[in-house]
Parts: sequence; structure tokens; C-alpha cells
Amino acid sequence: MLIIKDKLVSDDIVEKNFICNLNACKGACCVEGDSGAPLEDEEMRILTDIYKDVEPYLTSEGKAAIKESGLSVYYKESEEFGTPLIDNGPCAFVTYDKSGMALCGIEQAYYDGKTDFKKPISCHLYPIRVEKNPESGFEALNYDKWDICKAACQLGNKEKVPIYVFLKEALIRKYGEEFYEELDATAKYLDEKNN
Repeated sequence: MLIIKDKLVSDDIVEKNFICNLNACKGACCVEGDSGAPLEDEEMRILTDIYKDVEPYLTSEGKAAIKESGLSVYYKESEEFGTPLIDNGPCAFVTYDKSGMALCGIEQAYYDGKTDFKKPISCHLYPIRVEKNPESGFEALNYDKWDICKAACQLGNKEKVPIYVFLKEALIRKYGEEFYEELDATAKYLDEKNN
């Protein structure tokens, strides 16, 4: 584990390679899983504010799930709020392109200039998952290994792109430039030391 600022960062995040390969997985992380994407408190408020701009991008099933469950759902197992699911399957915010690839309706609205909120930070950071303990202020960044991302690991290995480099934009969005620069410098130092 690395300590960057006051965050614990798993060694895997600097040692393992990863590049999302949507052509191979077809956006399976938006469709599979036991719960919706984790949401921060501020994001739940943002979703309420932007929903009218995002709604046109969603499937009828997604809109129905949101109408029934709301824009966020509390998941007891993970003890956190997340996006609602369609019949315990896909995220309610999922949309599909002509090839059947799962995309994020929130992100599509963002790309079309309808909102300045790209998508939940938990989605943007994936495959990093953040574990928090609000009482202690503890926060740990861990690599979430999932079989559906096998093609992303293969592509990352082929291109030699570490997880943290692939997720540079998301890490800066969440923790700021200074955090990322320190993480990058630490990763490069360890790489030189070990080679």
C-alpha cells in the first residue's frame, strides 16, 4: 500500500495495467453486478437537478425503474447509496448505441452539452473502488478485479498503461492535480527502483 496525501492506494493501481476495451466487453460493467453505481451525497443532489436533461437519453425501462425507486437506492449489503437498477440488472441510467454497446445516459447528455456533470465518480474511477470510513476520515483506493474486464487488462498489458495512468482524468477530478502528480512521481520512483 502507498500513502498519497492522506489516502491509502493499493499497489495494484500503479503495478497493474488496464485500458477499457468497450469493443470487447460492450459496457458490461453498466449491465452486470449486484447493486447500482455508488453515489456520493452531492451526486444525489446533482442527479435531482439534472434529471430532466438526462431523461431523454434513457430507455423506457430505465425511466420506469427511476420512477419506481427514485434517482438513488440504499443498498444494505454495501451500506451506501447507488443508482437504481432495472429488474436487478442494468443500471437505470444505461442506454445503448446501434451496435448494442451499453453507454451511460448521463455521460451522453454531458457530451451533448446538456449538463456539466459527466457521470458518478465511482463510474469514472472504475476499476478503482474507494472504501471510506467517515468517522475516521479513512479512505482507501483499491483495484476491483472483475472477470468482465479481462479484455481491458489484456489491452492495458499490450499498451503498457498502468491503471492510475488510464484513470488520470478521473483521479484528478476526485482528488486534484497535486494528488495525481504525487501518485505519478511515486509510481515512477518505484518502477525505477524495481527495474
